Amino acid sequence: MQSPLSYKNHFGKTFHLAYPVMLSQLGHIMVGIVDSIMVGQLGPTELAASSFANNFMAVFMMFGIGVTYGITPMVAQADGKQDQSKLVRLLRHGIILSLIVGVFLVLLMFSLSTLFPYMRQPDEVIEIGRPYFFIIASSLFPMLVFQGFRQFSEGMSVTKPTMFITILANIVNVVLNYLLIYGKLGFPELGLNGAGWATLISRVVMAIGMFWFVRNYSKFKEFKAGFLLNQFKADFFKPMLKIGIPTGGQFVFEVGAFAMSAIMMGWLGTIPLAAHQIAISLVSLSYMMASGISAASTVRVGNQLGQEDYPNLKRAGNTSFLMVLVFMAICSAIYILFNGFFPTIYVDEPEVIGIASSLIVIAGLFQLSDGVQVVGLGCLRGMSDVRMPTIITFVSYWGLAIPASYLFGFVLDFGAPGIWYGLLIGLTVAAILLYIRFNKLSNKKILSA
Repeated sequence: MQSPLSYKNHFGKTFHLAYPVMLSQLGHIMVGIVDSIMVGQLGPTELAASSFANNFMAVFMMFGIGVTYGITPMVAQADGKQDQSKLVRLLRHGIILSLIVGVFLVLLMFSLSTLFPYMRQPDEVIEIGRPYFFIIASSLFPMLVFQGFRQFSEGMSVTKPTMFITILANIVNVVLNYLLIYGKLGFPELGLNGAGWATLISRVVMAIGMFWFVRNYSKFKEFKAGFLLNQFKADFFKPMLKIGIPTGGQFVFEVGAFAMSAIMMGWLGTIPLAAHQIAISLVSLSYMMASGISAASTVRVGNQLGQEDYPNLKRAGNTSFLMVLVFMAICSAIYILFNGFFPTIYVDEPEVIGIASSLIVIAGLFQLSDGVQVVGLGCLRGMSDVRMPTIITFVSYWGLAIPASYLFGFVLDFGAPGIWYGLLIGLTVAAILLYIRFNKLSNKKILSA
């Protein structure tokens, strides 16, 4: 076992992995933010419908992404051991897993859309949001194909191509939004549905781009046998799913809590729901970039685990915690200082702007907790520890956050801000428990070596 690297050295290695993923995540989430901004110009009803549909879909999308995350730590550990034959099998089974999960989740979302009328949302929101939902639900399939290739590439510490492909898709989305939402340059004026079609097409571009890269990149040429999909073995999916399904569950518990908060906002009316969409799009921006640091922590910790270098494993994880705290502190300051400005980018409705401004302040308060909890999940995933983190996220969000949101929002009559106070409580508890869990396991590894 080699002596621990300095924290400066760990910072350089982690940052080298993290910044392309962060920019990729920025480009990825900008698709939704641009949609919200451009849809917001149509009116608060369209923005509320977009919020409802996207929050409902987010639960399934994040579960699917979480399942693909089961690929990354296995790839990182195999790469640390230089096990080439296992990497070929991981590529093959990762592709198949992404295809199967994508089809299953799209069909499931289509069937569950029959529940929309029973969710106590404004009638106009359901009427406008349903056709838009079918379009964006279909986009989950190409997104998960993209994810399957992406997680393999990132597990091999190759992160920059994902960034460039995502930026290209973002540009496609912006252009198509302009053409299809407003009917410019002879294209049909599709309104909210135009934003859905733009999202679908841009995600197809992402899937094709990532497939082409993994297929042709020189470093991956020795893994081409991984594209022979008929040579799969069912047993090989088990270790992927052992990590991926609990990881998907972790995402579902958190994102599901935010989706439930959107449903509760709908109980308050169209205006609070539109305000919620503005605030949630900003929160998603910082969260997804923090998840780039989390993805880097999974690879770094997974590599050290594969090499059985436990002191450096702990230092790699703690470096990621420090990085995310600095990044999220900056985000927190920006949100609180400019809470009144951001909503004006989306809408000019004074009531929506007022509610959204108050929610953005609360978002600023829970940035540090949100960053620590997502990096905690990434570090523990790198150690293949998913069972206890899944329990922690379930208790934090559904045992604490959602009941607290209902209590503050409706029983104590704090309204929209009260719903977000509950989210603040859940995120803070999750962050503390996950950090404790990582340090406990990493210390145990060091002592047992």
